[in-house]
Amino acid sequence: MTVRIYVEGGGDNRALHARCRKGFSSFFENAGLIGRMPRVTPCGGRQKTYDNFCTELTKAAKNEFIVLLVDSEDPVAEGAGTWTHLQTRDKWQKPAAAKDENAHLMTQCMESWFFADKDALAAYFGVGFNRNALSAREEIENIPKTDVESDLKAATKPSRKGKYNKSSHSFDVLARLDPEKVAAASPHAKLLIRTLKAKA
Repeated sequence: MTVRIYVEGGGDNRALHARCRKGFSSFFENAGLIGRMPRVTPCGGRQKTYDNFCTELTKAAKNEFIVLLVDSEDPVAEGAGTWTHLQTRDKWQKPAAAKDENAHLMTQCMESWFFADKDALAAYFGVGFNRNALSAREEIENIPKTDVESDLKAATKPSRKGKYNKSSHSFDVLARLDPEKVAAASPHAKLLIRTLKAKA
């Protein structure tokens, strides 16, 4: 089975797309998918990611599994599935060919995953990194996106690499995360990794 992931991120810059692809590929390698790696396609904006996913889903061969991977942006209501959340928030309809397992969320944003592996953050940003500026909440999916962003900037501003910048830092950090820690702190990340291992 060939797995193809259409992921939100990377903007419209080819170099940033390459870094996005490398960051996610490293994360999936670290999750144990070496030898059965999914093909990651950065799509830039959120709507474009959904549109690309819908298009590719209609063209998929029987031996291809197509995945949509986007931020949830907002909290996911208790008991709500991914498609329910996306329909409520974004007015995205579940394609006729899609199943529940075709859509996954980075909750509430990809940077939420960083809070599950603060050691990786500290190692990457180096001297001056202020771990105490980061939320101590263990349920990382419940940290508001605005808090994720502000905490990261506060923690990294005094560091050797300077204040967190999504374009400059995000995918390098992603590549260094421990997927086991992320999965333990994020049920949606755990489901994503489990699905990829089952399909790959």
